[in-house]
Amino acid sequence: MSVTHAPQTADVLARQDPELAEILLGELHRQSSTLQLIAAENFCSPAVLAALGSALANKYAEGYPGARHHGGCEIVDVAERLAVDRAKSLFGAEHANVQSHSGSSAVLAAYAALLRPGDTVLALGLPYGGHLTHGSPANFSGRWFDFVPYGVDAETGLIDHEQVRTLARTHRPKAIVCGSIAYPRHIDYAFFREVADEVGAYLIADAAHPIGLVAGGAAPSPVPYADVVCATTHKVLRGPRGGMILCGGELAERVDRAVFPFTQGGAQMHTIAAKAIAFGEAATPAFAAYAHQVVANARILAAALADEGIVVTTGGTDTHLVTADPAPLGVDGRAARGRLAAAGMVLDCCALPHADTRGLRLGTAAVTTQGMAEKEMERIAALLAGVVRGEVESVRAREEVRDLVGGFPPYPA
Repeated sequence: MSVTHAPQTADVLARQDPELAEILLGELHRQSSTLQLIAAENFCSPAVLAALGSALANKYAEGYPGARHHGGCEIVDVAERLAVDRAKSLFGAEHANVQSHSGSSAVLAAYAALLRPGDTVLALGLPYGGHLTHGSPANFSGRWFDFVPYGVDAETGLIDHEQVRTLARTHRPKAIVCGSIAYPRHIDYAFFREVADEVGAYLIADAAHPIGLVAGGAAPSPVPYADVVCATTHKVLRGPRGGMILCGGELAERVDRAVFPFTQGGAQMHTIAAKAIAFGEAATPAFAAYAHQVVANARILAAALADEGIVVTTGGTDTHLVTADPAPLGVDGRAARGRLAAAGMVLDCCALPHADTRGLRLGTAAVTTQGMAEKEMERIAALLAGVVRGEVESVRAREEVRDLVGGFPPYPA
């Protein structure tokens, strides 16, 4: 599904601050003339952009609807209630908190609601696709809690369920986290619920990446299984950059107080309004078709990369994510990313399970928003492999990228 018109923000700025207007136009040009294959990025709609630049940005609104610490919140209360109601309806949740400024903020609040410093937490290890908030020593999570990492099977690349169960029985964690930034397969939430119940642990689902697929019916939902679901509102969900938390009614007050006043202050009402718009867009049949196309594109891309000699972890994907090792083409992930960036193909590196080198992490959310489909995925894979091998020079590759994206502008005039 393509969006409908170009953002006008730079036009408004041109008269007042031409220097910054030039920067905004430069970024729009970059996004429109290169391939956006970063798995965590997407193109939000003009309606979402309009809310982000609206007068709601002026309003201070600490607290929650009906209980703010500032006056004049009558209108923004309506906006937040609408966002909450739409999130609850979209995901079938009893309670939704839409104030988190980011996915990491949402995870921090979930930990604050359920844990105390020093508690043991079981989570996917960072070398296997775990997030910084899943126990990195550089992050609050690794400093405040005792994280025990689980991993993936060395042969299949799939989560080692038996290891999860064994570690849970041995360490008796206060919480188990399931979720990843680089695991391309569906997570078995029912299994994690079973293990959490066995050891008396809370189950926290970090669904930052798949939540948009959940909204579109293209991935299983963690909501029926997890005590708390943390997510972002960008990525596949195609909303503004931000976070949200879903939970049952029994934890609603604890979660809300963990967000405000414990971990953050005033709500960003322009962003919350933009989240409401995104939730409304995600409830449509058009978005469901989009979500399924995202997955179809990722599977085609993964298969085409494998045909080019690149090793695709887990042998494929169930989601918008593809993680791959370009080593058979003669370079590691970092070197490959540099070559691809010079060619106008923007993507990330990631850890590769049970390997000393870095791999590539790609996503199909943004290119699918632009309207690309299976044929374009095959073209992207062939060009990517040619660039990584050194068979296609960056200048020629950039021309081909411009030709491709020129037919699929993210914000058509």
